[in-house]
Amino acid sequence: MGDIFLRLMIWFLLTANFSIVNILIGVIIAFLLPHSPISKTSLKVFCTGMVRIILAIPQAYKEAFQLILQSHTEEEIIKQFVQGQRSPKAIFLDIFLITFTPKTTILKYHGEGWYEIHQLKRRKKW
Repeated sequence: MGDIFLRLMIWFLLTANFSIVNILIGVIIAFLLPHSPISKTSLKVFCTGMVRIILAIPQAYKEAFQLILQSHTEEEIIKQFVQGQRSPKAIFLDIFLITFTPKTTILKYHGEGWYEIHQLKRRKKW
């Protein structure tokens, strides 16, 4: 059920159309794509990810207004380490959350357990 909901959510984010026909198309596509049974750990990861997405929305708006109102002339490449082995779904969720905010984007995921992230920053006043 979590896979279906995630697929529908991605479908609605991509299409931004909530008509009856689009909902039916999204449901059909969500059921036709191959999926695996859900374990308790993947359900926990899914619920945690949904909370992180909900919390990222205000952060994205805040960063967008900051970019509009203040100049951000500094750029930085940072490494962000993640814990343990990541499933492809967890990697996708991490990449989605990091690139959802306007000031950051993922350049590369390294299999050793870290992301290379490009980040915009304000110039520090001396």
